[in-house]
Amino acid sequence: MADIFPFQAYRYNSKRVRLADVLTQPYDKITPAMQERYSRTSAYNLIVVEKGQPAPADSAGDNVYTRAERALQSWIRDGVLVRDSSPGIYVYSQEYTVPGGVERRTRRGFIALGRVEDYSAGVVFRHEQTMTGPKADRLELLRHTRTHTGQLFMLYTDPQRRVDALLDAAMASATPAEARDEYDVVHRLWPVFDAGVLVGVTRAMADQKLVIADGHHRYETAIAYRDQFRAREQHRDPNASYEKVMMTFFNTRSEGLLILPTHRLVAGLSDFEPGAFRGKMASTFDEEVWPFENSAGRAQAFEKFRHELAASASGAPAVGMYAGSAFVLLRLRPGADLAGLLPEVPLALRQLDVVLLHRLLMDKGLGITAAAAVAEQHVSYERDIAVALAAVDEGKAQACFLLNSIGVERVTEIALSGQVLPQKSTDFYPKLLSGITLYRME
Repeated sequence: MADIFPFQAYRYNSKRVRLADVLTQPYDKITPAMQERYSRTSAYNLIVVEKGQPAPADSAGDNVYTRAERALQSWIRDGVLVRDSSPGIYVYSQEYTVPGGVERRTRRGFIALGRVEDYSAGVVFRHEQTMTGPKADRLELLRHTRTHTGQLFMLYTDPQRRVDALLDAAMASATPAEARDEYDVVHRLWPVFDAGVLVGVTRAMADQKLVIADGHHRYETAIAYRDQFRAREQHRDPNASYEKVMMTFFNTRSEGLLILPTHRLVAGLSDFEPGAFRGKMASTFDEEVWPFENSAGRAQAFEKFRHELAASASGAPAVGMYAGSAFVLLRLRPGADLAGLLPEVPLALRQLDVVLLHRLLMDKGLGITAAAAVAEQHVSYERDIAVALAAVDEGKAQACFLLNSIGVERVTEIALSGQVLPQKSTDFYPKLLSGITLYRME
């Protein structure tokens, strides 16, 4: 089912630049401070393409999108970006430390082109809702540059690990390019041009269904871009460059896959009072409370709370809450009538903490509707639990809601069933670097 293709990637010329100086995190993870740092690091840093800086004098002929394309043309002309002479796939590994710990893990997949499929075709499946703003920006960039710089993170399931075996053999005879990023993640890339390996991987992937782990906005941008070109053409060419998009494929049965939770911050509510809110939800959620009066007590309370929150991942769904002075665990009450409370929510989703947070605690408890959450009205998102708690302590948020992560198998199960989670329900770590390979639609 999955139609994949080797391709002639553009890659940074290691004789002209140091790889770590020119690659960036994905566009939606780049803060203003990172943007500035990337710009200072190298004149060839991908930041000018991935997330350019607007200027007061921007016009139709000179803006972030036109400057991105001019930069790419210049780098290709000057040999900073070089196109591989033959089609290949690219083994991509990431060695990283699990956040909050010391354990080092390695995640490995491969980069190739994948056919752009409508969701209705039953080949590519999404697991999260998307927002319109990021898609509009990415589409405008793609129109100008005709280049995919970022990676779509795709999951497939191969219990026999047929592709992994082929990649093992290919890596043995090649030397990887390597870069260490700002999060101490070591990224390695092995180009593979062996015809036998390419055919073997393509055939092994042909019966796969693909789940988007990360990059929903970019995938839907690729669909929109494809559809625009299809509308202009009288005869559809299935091999046209716009019918394909660059993807990085990871086997759900391989090692190193990690999903982190994304916590929610709530701010700007005119009538929020923690006790009243908890009372309102008491008919549906039992609560455990760890109060504290000083910093030492806070640390002890937090450790007890965090242990119980983690333990709840294997029991009744639970959501953590912090609004100052106490840590609270809101645990779904036994026998709660979820069918009556959430009749429109599919059975497979009713027991997920992130769904209960959005549909019950936030919507029914705080009046933050699904539409408001998508628009990020009164809601923001934070992966780092310490930053989320600090936002409350510093008065930047009225409360934060803390979640456990969702397992990879649960994500694929939900996606393949045709269901979607609220936005930012999963955070696959680490991110795939932009610019490690580029697909230019020439």
